Amino acid sequence: MNRMAKKCLITGGAGFIGSHLARRLLSSGCEVTVLDNLFTGSKANIYDMLDNPRFTFLMHDVTQPFWGQFDEIYNLACPASPIHYQRNPVETIKVSFLGMMNTLELALKTRARVFHTSTSEVYGDPEVHPQPEKYWGHVNTIGPRSCYDEGKRAAESLCADYTRQYGMDIRMIRIFNTYGPAMHPHDGRVVSNFIVQALKGKDITLYGDGNQSRSFQYVDDLLDAIESYMCLPEEKVRAFFSAHGMDFPVLNIGNPAEFTIRELAAMTLELIPGTGSKLVYHPLPKDDPKRRRPDITMAKELLGWEPRVTLDRGLPKTIDYFRELLSR
Repeated sequence: MNRMAKKCLITGGAGFIGSHLARRLLSSGCEVTVLDNLFTGSKANIYDMLDNPRFTFLMHDVTQPFWGQFDEIYNLACPASPIHYQRNPVETIKVSFLGMMNTLELALKTRARVFHTSTSEVYGDPEVHPQPEKYWGHVNTIGPRSCYDEGKRAAESLCADYTRQYGMDIRMIRIFNTYGPAMHPHDGRVVSNFIVQALKGKDITLYGDGNQSRSFQYVDDLLDAIESYMCLPEEKVRAFFSAHGMDFPVLNIGNPAEFTIRELAAMTLELIPGTGSKLVYHPLPKDDPKRRRPDITMAKELLGWEPRVTLDRGLPKTIDYFRELLSR
């Protein structure tokens, strides 16, 4: 899609998903500014864009106000893996709430369109399966994961209230487990954990009995959904959600193919033969969701989108990335 002359800001743009989004926006003709304090992001993720005259990197913490004139603002700033967000839980919830508020205040003053990346973690350990957008979730507000879960829920509340109070054009997605090249090798996410452990010949660590389930989305499918969503006219978005009895535009974006963690481990070992790794089991962490699968009916209807990259196609690409990374 040609989006020449659009000025876009990506908060958290030096992270896994943010860096991929920056490349996608540059390739479609946009001017892109990445704002990141590198708490979990890395300059290595954006090195290839630094010489592009339409790319700018700003070292800044979103919990502090910032300024700039942009047509679109994509808010991705937040530690997104348990190891990272539990390392500094107070900072995590500050980023979710204050970062969201600073983003919205800038957009309000400059009339920018806002895209907020929320998470399937707002559903907690769900009692409804698969999870539709209208499900309110089952979340422990004071547990070890609450800094992230409740932080993201608070950010959603801010987005909805700014829309109702100021009539802003804010669009939001809830991202389900996403993987691909540029993942951090030590972020504690299950895909990167299994791949790195297998490539190093270490035992594969499973928690609980390994029968808890997840759905795994390749990053390119996520980018397709984001691009399609942001290109829609505001009137069409508002009319669609109003017709579905929803007063705020939020979509689940994920791959509905459901796998157990044990199945993911077996597939990883099959793709990395000769590793010598064995499966070892540890107690299930507190509040870890037992099942997770998106209902993407609304995304299919509004965007004409559904994921195209199956796990058996996306996993080898991700393994290749980590194999090259670990060989340096």
